[in-house]
This record gives sequence, C-alpha cells and structure tokens, in this order.
Amino acid sequence: MRLEDTIRYLKGVGPKREKKFNELGIFTIRDLLTYFPRDYDDQSNFKKLYEAIIDEKATFRVKFLSVLENRKIRKNLFITTFLAEDSSGQAKISFFNMKFIKNQISLNDEYLVSGKVNRFKGQVQITNPTFEKASDANRVGTIYPIYPLKKGVFNNEIVNLVHQAVEMNLFEENLPQYLVKKYNLMDKNEAIKNIHMPYDKKSFIRARQRLVFEELLIFQLSIFMLKNQDEIVKVIPYKIDDRIYKFIDNLPFLLTDGQKRVVDEIFEDMKSGNRMNRLLQGDVGSGKTIIAIISMYLAYLNGYQSTIMAPTEILAKQHLESFRNILEPLGVKVELLVGSTTKKNRDRILTGIYNGEIDILIGTHALIEDTVEFKNLGLNITDEQHRFGVRQRQTLNTKEKTAHTLVMTATPIPRTLALILYGDLSISTIDTLPPNRKKIDTIAINESMLNRGLSFIREQVKKGRQAYIICPLIEESENFDLDSATEVFNDLRKNYFSDIRVALLHGKMSSDEKNSVMQDFKDGCTDIIVSTTVIEVGVNVPNATVILIYNAERFGLAQLHQLRGRVGRSVHKSYCILYNSSNSKVSWQRMKVMTESTDGFYIANKDLSIRGSGDIFGTRQSGIMELKLADLVRDTEILKYATIEAREILKDDRKLIENKNSNLRKEISNTFKVDSTILN
Repeated sequence: MRLEDTIRYLKGVGPKREKKFNELGIFTIRDLLTYFPRDYDDQSNFKKLYEAIIDEKATFRVKFLSVLENRKIRKNLFITTFLAEDSSGQAKISFFNMKFIKNQISLNDEYLVSGKVNRFKGQVQITNPTFEKASDANRVGTIYPIYPLKKGVFNNEIVNLVHQAVEMNLFEENLPQYLVKKYNLMDKNEAIKNIHMPYDKKSFIRARQRLVFEELLIFQLSIFMLKNQDEIVKVIPYKIDDRIYKFIDNLPFLLTDGQKRVVDEIFEDMKSGNRMNRLLQGDVGSGKTIIAIISMYLAYLNGYQSTIMAPTEILAKQHLESFRNILEPLGVKVELLVGSTTKKNRDRILTGIYNGEIDILIGTHALIEDTVEFKNLGLNITDEQHRFGVRQRQTLNTKEKTAHTLVMTATPIPRTLALILYGDLSISTIDTLPPNRKKIDTIAINESMLNRGLSFIREQVKKGRQAYIICPLIEESENFDLDSATEVFNDLRKNYFSDIRVALLHGKMSSDEKNSVMQDFKDGCTDIIVSTTVIEVGVNVPNATVILIYNAERFGLAQLHQLRGRVGRSVHKSYCILYNSSNSKVSWQRMKVMTESTDGFYIANKDLSIRGSGDIFGTRQSGIMELKLADLVRDTEILKYATIEAREILKDDRKLIENKNSNLRKEISNTFKVDSTILN
C-alpha cells in the first residue's frame, strides 16, 4: 500500500463511509495519517489506591469484590456501587443511572478503572469511571486520541483506520539525516505513530517536536524560496519628482506621521530598480486607501497602469468612488471590473486596459482571469490580503513579472508572526490614526441586557443615525449563518423595529442583491442592516454609529475589532455592543480585552495568546497558513531553529536540487501547493 492510495483500501471503508471521510478532507492514506488529533484523553496516570489524590484523574488496576448497593435513590436517579481493591487498599466505585452495569462487571476479575478521585471518611471513591477488563483493554490506561469530527463520522472509526494504516510504516524520511541526528529527532514513521497513539507522554512530546520542526522547516523553506524568487526581479526605477509631492500637498487633508513614513518606504522601493513586494498593515481607519492612491498615481506619472484587487464588490465599488474623486480631475482614467459587470462594459474595459486607455483597474477576483491583459502594468495592489491565498496573489503577479506588489491588510498582525506569514514581503505599518477619529465606546452585555441594547439602537436611529446588527458566520454549517441572520432579522422587524426600516444582508445573496442593500444603506434609505460578516471588510457608511454583534464569543478578537471598525467613521459618537451569550470565564476575558482597548495591534497580540495562531489564521481567513500541528505562540523556540536551518539549506542549495534535499523539495510542492516555478 502507498500513501497516495485511497482509503477504500482499508478494511471497513465502503463507498458510503468513504464519502463521509471525504467530507473531512480525508481521501488518501496520507490524508488519514496527517489528520491529527485535536486533543487526547490521557488515562495513562497509573496509581495504587493508597496513592490516590483528591480531584486528580488516575487509572487503577483493581478487582471488583462485591456489590454494595444497587437501588433507586429518587425519581430518575439510580445508583450501583461496588467495593474494589488492589494490593494497597480498597475503594468504592459508583455508577449513576447505569442499571445494566451490574451484569457487565464480573466479580473477582481484574479491571482497569479511570476517573476522578474523591475521598469520603478516608475511603477512596470514584464515580462513573471508564473501565475495561485488564486482559483486553485497549483504551483505558492509554493516551487516547480525540479527532475533529463531523456528523456521521465517529472517533472510534478514525482510530481503527489509523491503527491499520500506521502499522505499515509508509512514510519516507523527508528530513536530511544530519538534521535528524543534530536535533535527536524521532524517526518519521515513529513520530506519526506516537502523535496518533502515544506510547507515553515522553514519546508524545518527542513525536510532536519532530513533526512541528518538520512542518515549520518546510513552511519556512517555501516562504524563503518565494522571497528569493522575488528579490532577483529587476525593474526600471521610477522617477520621484515634484509632481507626486505636489499631489500629496494638495490632498484635502494632511498625512499622519505613520502614513508619511510608509509613503517614503514605498517610494524607496519603487525607485530602487528592484520589484517591490511589500505588506502594508494598518489598523481600521488608519488611512491605507490614500497610500494606495498615492502609489498608483506615482505609477501613472511614470507611464504605467496599476490595479487593485478587493475581496468584495462592495469594497471595490467604494474604492472606485474614492479613486475617481481624487484622480480623474488629474486625467487618470479609472474603471471597475467585477463579476456583475455587463458583457458590453466588460468588453469595453478589456479593450481599454489592453490598449492602455485605462490607467487604473479596480476589481475583485475577476482581475486574475486570463482574458485580463494589460498594456503596461506597473503596480499590483491586493486589499485585505487575508481574504486571498498566496496562489491568487501569485496569479495576479504573473500578469506582469516586473510589476510592483503592495499587499494591504487591516488585520493587525504581531510583527514576529507577520514575518512568518508574509516572509516573502517587506513590512510597513501605519501605527497612527487620523486626528479626527473618535474613540468607539465598547460594552459587553449578556442576554439580560439585550433589550436595553436594542432600545439604545432605537434611540440612535430616532436621532437620525444608522446601525449594524451582526450575526455569526458558522463555517461548519454553511446554512447556519443564513438561518441565524434571517431569524434575527424577522424577530427584530416584528417585535422591536416594526416602525423602522430594517434590511437583511448575507453571503447567500447574489452580488446584485448585496450591492443594492448596501447602496440603500449608504444612501440613508435603510436605518438598520442585519447582516452576517459580509460587512466586515472596508465598508464605509459615516452615518452608521452603532454596531451590535450577536454571539460575540464566536468571533476572534481580531475579527471583532474589524467589525467594530465599521462605525466611528464620522464626527458622531459611535458605539459597539458585544452580546456574549456564553457564561465561560474565557469568553468574558476576551470581551474585557475588547472593552478596554481599541488598539488593533494590542488586540491581535491578545488574540494570538488566547487562541493561538491556528485559530486566527484558519482556513477561511488565511489561504496561506496550512500548519496542522505547529502553533506559532507555543512553538517559537522550534520555529527559531527551523528558520536557521531553512536559511542554511537554501544558502547551499537554492533550488533544493541536491539528493539530500530532494524529499524536502517534494514535501514543499505537496504540502503547501507552491507554484512549481519557484522550484525550477
């Protein structure tokens, strides 16, 4: 059997079962063996009864001696209690509402029993433990894997299939032998076994260290190879003259110190003779759009076209309005190309960019289609980068190999993490906000305060303001966000805001429907929008002063901060209401971070420390970070060494063509799906 073989080769997998596993992303044996547990039930803490510590979970090898009680205590509560012993003492073991248990346990046979310990009058007591006969135990007493599941797939099924596959030792060693020896790393197959079914805690730790090192090394190699590829692209240096500085001086506002510094960094890149590859990160409302306009006007002055790709049509149309207001009086031709563009307009625009009549093209993913050809493209800008994958950015870059690249994100990223996530880019940060931005008051509420929050929104609307009400987007069930938003919309319109103009916005709507709803809101024809997170990115409605976020505990802090940034865009005082429907301590700690700070970089760091990098840069937001085991907070030491080794490897073997690195080369193309051109 090979790693690329389908899971149908494994015992117990028929067509129906295979389909269920496919929904988890498990198609091949490789997929199965790299589908790692999300947690473990550690029952490996073996003790004698006399060593038992109150409230500690432990496993004991005991004999059941007798049944002490087997009776109904009260309505709906039945108890069965056994007396058990080992060589060190005795214990009472009780089971509630398990009438069948008396017939399942054979007296005087040896069992493994695992559970939390209590003491009563000096005697050890264990309630509702897990147990197995010692002679055929396969879970109790082990470190048992717990996998991410979906409806119709059970944990035991994954365990059984993994158990079959893991014994075949199918993996080749993909790390050079000198690294395995240098860091005393566990063998690859041994590591795979012990990450799924750890022999003991020490084996689990070594297995995880080995696999995390491998994952981070391969990730860093792929990023550095992208970086190396970009660094060697030579371009014609841009001329920076008085015209661009006059343009900046004539803007209707002054640039902040942060904006001025970023403009200088971009100008240095564009006049250097090397292609720019720069990440611009700035907090919500820090003024990234004007940086894009200045950069694109500089490209225009040097005779080049430029393009900006936004994640949504709403944001693309918003850019069109801003760009035209500032640039068209100067003779710059700006056009919009999105999915809903009519065929007649599309043909006109494609002709215009091909013959050079159009200077700036704004759009969505429609820009990366093959039919979009430029006469002289000099600058690519990608807005809200976390919405696009590396491959989309690469595709945009291939429109013209010598075009400069600027990536903009309003998701503040801790610098150490940014260096890893965007290792192929130089990093600029706008760390100051425009002076006219007012602080947004943020309050966290529970269910008992929801009516007061809705009453406050009514007061604001009566004063002429507008409001957003956000419902959570649940990835695991794509229909849930639609049902949730619709349910809230219907409830609010019927019971709270029957005399107020309320609209519904969600991701299942067509582009035309979404654009129509947003345009009505911008034009003041709607007072309240009930929406999923489709309004998260870049939408600018200055008259909106309140945002109420339902189930705020379901969002990451960085995303809550993005959503909060939809208000506070005018001279009017603005408010953010976080409705936390959870009672957990952690959820209220997270709400406290939001109510105490409006600093996106502080919040991003807190989000990272509370949730870990995997949650923040998960499947929906990132498209780049596909780390399965590594956590960039927990594993910073391993990352440090992986980074050192990645640099050393590429210093001697830039394209990984030497035999000792051939398996690394293979892993990079398999694991991160990196464009093969960087390996050639």
